[in-house]
Amino acid sequence: MTKRLIALDALRGLAVAGMILANSPGSWSLRYAQLDHAPWNGFTATDMVFPTFLFSVGIAVGLSFPRPLADTDKARSWSRLARRTLALIALGLALNLLAGLSLAHLRIPGILQRIGLCYAIGAGLVLLTARRRPDGLAAVNLPVVLGVIGALLIGYWALLTFVPVPGFGAGHLDPEGNLAAFIDRGLFTIPHLWPYGTDAAGKVVYDPEGLLSTLPATVNLLIGILAGCAWKRASHSRTAFGLAGAGLLLIVAGLLIDPAFPINKRIWTSSFALLSSGVSMVLFALLSLAFQSKAARAAAYPLRVLGGNATLAFVLSVLLGIFSTYRIFKGGTQTAQAWGMEIAQKIIPDPMLASLACSIAILALITALIWPLHRRAIHWRL
Repeated sequence: MTKRLIALDALRGLAVAGMILANSPGSWSLRYAQLDHAPWNGFTATDMVFPTFLFSVGIAVGLSFPRPLADTDKARSWSRLARRTLALIALGLALNLLAGLSLAHLRIPGILQRIGLCYAIGAGLVLLTARRRPDGLAAVNLPVVLGVIGALLIGYWALLTFVPVPGFGAGHLDPEGNLAAFIDRGLFTIPHLWPYGTDAAGKVVYDPEGLLSTLPATVNLLIGILAGCAWKRASHSRTAFGLAGAGLLLIVAGLLIDPAFPINKRIWTSSFALLSSGVSMVLFALLSLAFQSKAARAAAYPLRVLGGNATLAFVLSVLLGIFSTYRIFKGGTQTAQAWGMEIAQKIIPDPMLASLACSIAILALITALIWPLHRRAIHWRL
């Protein structure tokens, strides 16, 4: 395995680990601020998890070029793109159905669904606009990708700023009055949205993985493609430092735009897309530099285990999360989550630390379940 792939696996693994730590507490009311999403505007470490998944998908796409793209290769590539997109969407819907066991309240948007759509847009764009090099191989058309990134960032800002929402007007960026939420309520209907996407009155009004906000989320994947292309051309320290510098510029750009278009993960504002892409790029660069050391590669092995089977780790975490809601202890009166928290507090008196310990235990369990597959080079890819 090359350093390039090790760094990418570790980046995916870091995102998976962050997701599990955030989504598997002993008690939902006992979480450190950085292990929870920002209530609306602003950001936390947890808000960087999903963007890092998308950025990692983009890196993988970028690393797959240059490559042959004759007619038969194109047909095969489009078939693979369609298959992966549909598989991700179908798996996401299946997990949502398992979580609620109700078609009437099946949440249609979701994390895997968004990954599938962003992948379809990003990889489809690269395939459609690939340029042919003198050696006959197809390469990513970087000016086109940069142009689409700019168009998506500016276009999304313009839509949310200037398009009026019936009953609210234009430019509202609150949970109910923004254009993205309005479209999701009309398209999916409220029973099929995230049940926790509520306003101050407790009404379900938005979905954090809605349709319109998938467009700026695609920016994270496209920036990942650019990073993958840069690394493919020259995978050495100079490139890593260059990526780190570019990532810092993206972070600064997001922070500068924040006063005009607030950083908000829930509706994936353009400032959030820039900031989170910058964080992901800096992390990838730092991992690439760190893995020049054998000690660092050894220490990060658990992250590589998780990252090598990121989709499987995600599915296992969701299934364990569903299981944790079952009342199977104390005669059917206590959930698995509450039982785990009770055990943790017998060992760790501090309730916040005990809740975090439950998350760490789930993370260790999932890593242990996947470890044998990684050792046998078995990686589940959709």
